[in-house]
Amino acid sequence: MNTMIIKPATTTSWLTVCTLADLSPNTGVCALVAGKQVAIFNCQRSGALYAIDNYDPIGNANILSRGIIGSINDQPVVASPLYKQHFHLKTGVCLEEPKYSVSTYSVRNHQGFIQIKLSS
Repeated sequence: MNTMIIKPATTTSWLTVCTLADLSPNTGVCALVAGKQVAIFNCQRSGALYAIDNYDPIGNANILSRGIIGSINDQPVVASPLYKQHFHLKTGVCLEEPKYSVSTYSVRNHQGFIQIKLSS
């Protein structure tokens, strides 16, 4: 007798959270995505969009969307407005204290709409 193991299908979808016009250049906004606060950044210099958790694990507050974006060693970062630690916008790792990190999310501009990728 053959046994078949059926795994649940993984679906991936994009959720529209705002328009490109809602994102001021070189600033962040916070969006509630599937019950979680996500900080979305529009880096004008590089033309890139980034999305990370809004929760600062060092300051214990949902505040990263209010941080200042920039670069350290040509790597995109956001400085927490609380204690000024820098979180890498691609990896989510804190540069000063690597034991801390935040989740990162896929983000895109789709026909003027900013979308976050959701996986389930």
